[in-house]
Amino acid sequence: MFIPVEATPPSFKGFTLILPAIAVGNVAQLAVDLIVSTLSMKRVGYMHTDCLVPMVGPNPYATSAEDAGEIHTTAEVYTDAEKKLAVLQIRSPLIQSRSKKFRKLLVSWIKASEFSRTVVLSSSHAYQRDDQQLKGTPLRYLVTPAMRTASGPALTELGWMEMERLSPFPGLVEAVPRLSIPGGGVTKGLFTDGCQEELCLAVVLVFCSEGDNVPDAFTLVNHLNEWLLLVDNDVRAQKWKVPGSWRLLFGSSHPPSIF
Repeated sequence: MFIPVEATPPSFKGFTLILPAIAVGNVAQLAVDLIVSTLSMKRVGYMHTDCLVPMVGPNPYATSAEDAGEIHTTAEVYTDAEKKLAVLQIRSPLIQSRSKKFRKLLVSWIKASEFSRTVVLSSSHAYQRDDQQLKGTPLRYLVTPAMRTASGPALTELGWMEMERLSPFPGLVEAVPRLSIPGGGVTKGLFTDGCQEELCLAVVLVFCSEGDNVPDAFTLVNHLNEWLLLVDNDVRAQKWKVPGSWRLLFGSSHPPSIF
């Protein structure tokens, strides 16, 4: 359930929605952090659900002492009205037994809000790539039939590589190829739901490994920017603003008292 922070609920009609899948390396969440921080997006509400591990904390995008004390929650919605862009940031793990319920909640909200298109950012285990997936870029995309009609030509012009359908049994040519996104969390399920519900939805993902996934986040968000043009592509040096919360991305430093 979406709960606005102001008395007057925001209108998302005609907006583009970007949301992360909770997947390997948390690459999608890091990419969303860069988008929210760079565009100085406004928090307009949050998602209340028992499908995510409950969590609260300080403002991850604080720029001054005044807003540093704000309390932020598990899943929040940010907007940039000028760009007609909305972002759902998810900051805690999904309770596995409630995955289907969470997907149903998201699809229901997307349809009710009348977003013009939805982009799911995700990642997948690099070590489980098929031989054909080792060629070229580590980035892939998927689109529902509705999105293919609306934006398929644009993605084709960009030269993006679509996610391959693979045989469930390597080497067995007769097997029917299927979509596999190992480590992608709800990505495959959400994409399947989007196809069934006729949503204008795309998945943009990167193959990666666990570790320091900040470079993967920059790779993913730069790739997305080729399509959505969120920031000026001409300014390569300092295009994305890193949020202050990234200073503690791997925890705080060791306490001197232990020595």
